[in-house]
Amino acid sequence: MKILLVEDDPTLGEAVMLALRQAGFSVDWARDGVQAELALDGYAYDAMLLDLGLPRREGLAILRQARGRGAILPVIILTARDTVEDRVRGLDAGADDYVLKPFALDELLARLRALLRRSQGRADPQIRVGRLSFDSVRRQASVGDTPLALSAREIEVLEILLAHAGRVTAKEAIADRLTGWDDGVGENAVEVYIHRLRRKLHDSGVAIRTLRGLGYLLEAAP
Repeated sequence: MKILLVEDDPTLGEAVMLALRQAGFSVDWARDGVQAELALDGYAYDAMLLDLGLPRREGLAILRQARGRGAILPVIILTARDTVEDRVRGLDAGADDYVLKPFALDELLARLRALLRRSQGRADPQIRVGRLSFDSVRRQASVGDTPLALSAREIEVLEILLAHAGRVTAKEAIADRLTGWDDGVGENAVEVYIHRLRRKLHDSGVAIRTLRGLGYLLEAAP
């Protein structure tokens, strides 16, 4: 899952970015409003964490513009503005949640996971296909009662495929969601991760099909 963090405070931004990455998310960190708008124009994100008091362009203006263009990604506002009027203004502008600073990182991650589940039409943190189950909180995949030994990248690819189970996911979309500004994952690397996952899921009741020119489809094996 790829998150856009928009925060101008370097200490807080660094802490949130580190927590997100340790939780298995790919993160781009925009430090002002203009940089955030450019990121939203050029990349696909699964969610955005948005400060309000930003240099060059205010947070609510970014949010209103994104919603006006039809962006449906979940948005959590992170701010010290704590009046009822501020919260109402933020939610009415299109935010899905409103978190006051200072906040506990564990609570922020829990709120983010809950929003991502709802955006995917799920209420349960467990995703199940065939004999395969994936715990999105612990980030652990299991076949029956047996945990699978997966690398961090393999877990990310599996989570993306499971979120779109029964639908085709383009190889380019997988590569994009694995890649932040500070690193790079090419489409050839995606093929390697898919190959490894197929080997490790061989008796899971799940198949990952390649649809030439379209992408990958994860589904229950016939």
